[in-house]
Amino acid sequence: MGNKIRAAVFPVAGRGTRFLPATKASPKEMLPIVDKPLIQYAVEEALDAGATKLVFITGSSKRAIEDHFDTDPELERALVEAGKQDLLESIQGIVPKGVTCIYIRQGEPLGLGHAVLCALPAVGNEPFFVHLADDLIAGEPPCLTQMAAEYDRHGGSVIAVEEVPHEDTSSYGVVAVDQSNRITEIVEKPEPENAPSNSAVVGRYLLAPEIFEKLQTTGRGAGGEIQLTDAIADLLGELPVYAYSFKGERFDCGSKVGYLKATMAYGLKHPDTGDEFREYLNEICEK
Repeated sequence: MGNKIRAAVFPVAGRGTRFLPATKASPKEMLPIVDKPLIQYAVEEALDAGATKLVFITGSSKRAIEDHFDTDPELERALVEAGKQDLLESIQGIVPKGVTCIYIRQGEPLGLGHAVLCALPAVGNEPFFVHLADDLIAGEPPCLTQMAAEYDRHGGSVIAVEEVPHEDTSSYGVVAVDQSNRITEIVEKPEPENAPSNSAVVGRYLLAPEIFEKLQTTGRGAGGEIQLTDAIADLLGELPVYAYSFKGERFDCGSKVGYLKATMAYGLKHPDTGDEFREYLNEICEK
């Protein structure tokens, strides 16, 4: 890829109230899908796309995320002594050499737009990824890698979209596009009768640094929060922003049913669990 995107921003300050009591003391991003937490899947996707600067926008209850991506000499020593080389390698390779983790505290829960704005000191004046770990996407190649290739093609910001049932548009940002897939309109959580389409924004963005200037002047929108969607709407008249229909399957792990679907799909594909899990599911279906 000619225009490598170095920075990836992970807004992880949310409380995850839909998963209480599981998220009372543990971040929702640390919920595991088989044997890896959601946030590790997110980081691996960003690394595959070439990111070397990982920026986590955190809150007061998110220390476990920082601990997960830090080294643990005591655990590593125990695994060495136990001869568990495969497990040792699995934790030593979470953050490769040459990759930097940066943690920025979002003091108030003022919305996704505010969370992205908090990343400005770390990102600077260059394009960057935004990855929402709640949206787990099984893509080949991974979704952010697809989006980086799309950015290479035309040089404009890229937003991942997916068609949703028209009655569900009030749960998403929704876009209208022209024949080149350039976004002409973006609306945050429109009622179905007001939605410009059923093409919904999902949790992947590749944004030009000019978005920061827009976020600095964006007032509170839907839900009383600073919406990233509103800042993107302001950007449309000045710079191109394209909708990208990714290749892959998305799991909404911000919902309990979506999380269970992801666990089942990944459990069936996992080399350690797939065969036995499939046999178990077949037994259940036969009862």
